[in-house]
Amino acid sequence: MNSTLAYLIDAFAGLNVVVLGEAMLDNYLEGYTDRLCREAPVPVVTLSQQKYAPGGAANTAVNISNLGGRATFLSVIGDDAEGQLLRRVLQERGVNTEHLLTHPTRRTLAKNRVIAGSQMMLRFDQGHTEAIDEATEQSLINRLSDLFPYCDALIVSDYGYGILTPRLIEAIAELQRQTPCLLTVDSKKLAAYRHVGVTAVKPNYQEVIQLLGINKLEGSAARADQIAAYEKEILELTGAQIAAVTLDTDGAIIFEHGSPPHRTYAEPQSHSQAAGAGDTFLSSLTLALAAGAHTPVAAELASVAAAIVVSKDGTTACSADELRERVSGTGKYITELPRLLARLDLYRQQGQRIVFTNGCFDILHRGHITYLNQAKALGDILVVGLNSDESVRRLKGPRRPINSAEDRAQVLAALSCIDHIVPFSEDTPINLIWQVRPDVFVKGGDYTLETLPEAPIVTMLGGEVCLLSYMQDFSTTSTIERIREAYAWPTDNQVTLVDG
Repeated sequence: MNSTLAYLIDAFAGLNVVVLGEAMLDNYLEGYTDRLCREAPVPVVTLSQQKYAPGGAANTAVNISNLGGRATFLSVIGDDAEGQLLRRVLQERGVNTEHLLTHPTRRTLAKNRVIAGSQMMLRFDQGHTEAIDEATEQSLINRLSDLFPYCDALIVSDYGYGILTPRLIEAIAELQRQTPCLLTVDSKKLAAYRHVGVTAVKPNYQEVIQLLGINKLEGSAARADQIAAYEKEILELTGAQIAAVTLDTDGAIIFEHGSPPHRTYAEPQSHSQAAGAGDTFLSSLTLALAAGAHTPVAAELASVAAAIVVSKDGTTACSADELRERVSGTGKYITELPRLLARLDLYRQQGQRIVFTNGCFDILHRGHITYLNQAKALGDILVVGLNSDESVRRLKGPRRPINSAEDRAQVLAALSCIDHIVPFSEDTPINLIWQVRPDVFVKGGDYTLETLPEAPIVTMLGGEVCLLSYMQDFSTTSTIERIREAYAWPTDNQVTLVDG
């Protein structure tokens, strides 16, 4: 695994995160059905097991703990069996429940799912959803005020079930004005947090179209294009520095003041019972930002973590070990060309459009990431041809590459827009293009069709050549030069005198 990503995930372990929001208990009643009820035309489910899991904001706290952070959960439960069960399962998962308040007359929120085989037959909910009383509200404010100075991040997980009252939101705003910290918010009423000083918000598609007052669209491309046009409005309406709009099976679009949008891509899953992927995304994003990650890297890690939980059944969480294993990128980096070609044949049988690009990608920067995201948008499967160390030296000089091919591949593999990476040792990928036969071949705008030796081959094979606009002021060479200037490294034309 790339050492930078490994270090980032390891850094989660030293972070104190307070999670504030609605505590819920998810109850799964599982069994089978083979007959209909006599009283009504409904199936009879014979139960075989019952499972409990923390839900809502409680699941966010569990994800923080599973990813290695120190999670403190601040919420309210009832003095009932569900509340006792929720406190127990939270403690079993390493969450600090010292500040989980018990209310004598409030009923704990619980979502009960009846499942037969792989099909959810019914969900029935229980618990109080009205606003908490003034005394409980003050207790939450007091505890939050005590915890706030010592936390590395605060997550607000607001399901609209009575915990995040206007007075409590105002208390958060005041704490942010006094001693601001990293604050991430997931809420159905994001406009209520506009003045609070939010670092990042995580609305889903439905919440964003309601926030904007626009019509709902169907289809992955339509939804992504629709949301991408509203970057300024989303950031202004939420007051956030960063907005990560999740599109479930279509990944996410991340907006940030002063930066181009970043797109992540989800891995399609067949499971229909998975719950809480949004909680996992928010937890991972928060920890990565708190650990110092740049926003695109934090978003990629969050997307990977969400994909892990979507592949499971029920309400679940992602662990640090699972995240480390997934971002290792071993499945994307294919050194045996026949194995890649076999996968591409399968994609073509499924009607998928193959996009190919190539490069050294020595020190990955924002220009690379924007370019690769734009390339992915031109088709379904993005294959990246990666220059070997030897070919980089021939093209760039004896001091390059800075990073080995293995390290460069692992960094690229962490980007969800990339499906496969394949190395090549020639100066140009012409031989690779003959075998990959891409539908689209992509290069940067610093090339022209006349100066691109691959262009005639791509056209001959029935493919399309697409030149993307070049991002000014972003290049590996300029990055290296800035590092040299900062640390006074000698350039290729300088001579270093060594005593003796």
